[in-house]
Amino acid sequence: MDEPTSTPVVPAALVFAGQVLDPGSFRSWDEPPSHAEGGNQDACPAGYAEDLARARARSGADEAALTGEGLIGGRRVAVLVSEFTFLAGSIGAATAARLLHAVERATAEGLPLIAFPASGGTRMQEGTPAFVRMIAIANAVTAHKAAGLPYLVHLRHPTTGGVLASWGSLGQVTTAEPGALVGFLGPRVYQALYGAPFPEGVQRAEHLARFGTVDAVLTAGELRQWLRTAVGLLTDPQGPVTEPAPAQRPDERVPPAGSVWDSVQRTRRADRPGLAELLAEAEAVLPLSGTGAGERDDALRLALARFGGRSCVVVGHDRAAAAVHGPVGPGALRTARRGMRLAAELRLPLLTVIDTHGALLSREAEEGALAGEIARCVAELSTLPTPVVSLLLGEGAGGAALALLPADRALAAEHAWLSPLPPEGASVILHRTPDRAPQLAEQQRIGAVELLREGVIDRVLPEPASAALFIEHTVGAIREELAAAAALTPPGPRLARFNGLAR
Repeated sequence: MDEPTSTPVVPAALVFAGQVLDPGSFRSWDEPPSHAEGGNQDACPAGYAEDLARARARSGADEAALTGEGLIGGRRVAVLVSEFTFLAGSIGAATAARLLHAVERATAEGLPLIAFPASGGTRMQEGTPAFVRMIAIANAVTAHKAAGLPYLVHLRHPTTGGVLASWGSLGQVTTAEPGALVGFLGPRVYQALYGAPFPEGVQRAEHLARFGTVDAVLTAGELRQWLRTAVGLLTDPQGPVTEPAPAQRPDERVPPAGSVWDSVQRTRRADRPGLAELLAEAEAVLPLSGTGAGERDDALRLALARFGGRSCVVVGHDRAAAAVHGPVGPGALRTARRGMRLAAELRLPLLTVIDTHGALLSREAEEGALAGEIARCVAELSTLPTPVVSLLLGEGAGGAALALLPADRALAAEHAWLSPLPPEGASVILHRTPDRAPQLAEQQRIGAVELLREGVIDRVLPEPASAALFIEHTVGAIREELAAAAALTPPGPRLARFNGLAR
């Protein structure tokens, strides 16, 4: 009688990869691991070889991570996938060697790299020699991003320890699965060390999303569509490049009807379109959240988007969100700086959208270095090595507006304005009453036509009476300017504009 045969175990990592990659597209890059790469195996605890054998039998995998390539929306990508059932996804020397090889191959072949960690950290049986290998993986990921290639991370349950503190936290975009435990120190270790349970819920994906540590919490089905959008935005050929248009002259257009104060009042109307309406007209949008470092301020939005076939990073004031959540604070400006870094790393143009009644005035804002963040935004934006287009869409009050202003090509809606303070504030300073705001609006030359005359902006966009037409025309101008900006060599135009004004 024949002996019954056992059904081979399919690694959970392969099952997961099949859920997010195009069906049947995964191809392994892995060679059989050499655990001699761990150094002196005799120094490992007795029974480690048996632990490895049991892990292989239990998981169906030969190590705690699988690597390879696949397709997402028909586009080739490289992937790193943890196998948690293999010794809790822990990273030993052989695992580290496998991951390092895959990252370096993805860089050499110019592929987007997507990591799906699920790990308890580094492998305790191998001790410090395994622990320090996280540095090599982090360095390889850094080199991958320095080559202008995307690195996206989806944190699975659980992701803790050295993995989270290295390649798990270096994604340009980071998502997590619902309910995932994500934390530096696992709760069991914390309780053993400190004699008390870790606060409930703090290390869950949903909690971290509220603080801008991850961009979104996504099921496998949602993740598949998210990745299709992300990879499409980051890998599709860009649209045609056009020659930059010359700066518009003030006499080439009819000044807006009414006074500058009338324009100020128009920009404050609750029904005036804002950044949300602009993004709704993009061909593709991938919203991001917060600084990626534990801080989130919804008065500023960060997204990857495509206009006219050209992908860009968008950083802008969200007037609708500010009406609910309050003015722009330090966290919003740190989010803006994240957008600047993304544009530089991904070698994409940056679109900034200015529409703010002003920055947050509070004790928390002062303690959070609001003024310093404005300065750092201006400094980083002024020297960003990728083209920048700015759009003054509505209100442009104070440092919160200045922080997003430096650009190679600067546009302003017909009724938009830019001033050191809202006109009422300037009136209080000069006349000790806000009642002189209308006169101050004229005297301070804050309107779009004056900004054009002074060389602060390059182009004024007429505002049709219809909100839908206003957005349509503005999006059309954004498409034109992004195509033109691709021909620029930044940051020369930015520096020439503002350095020239200072002389």
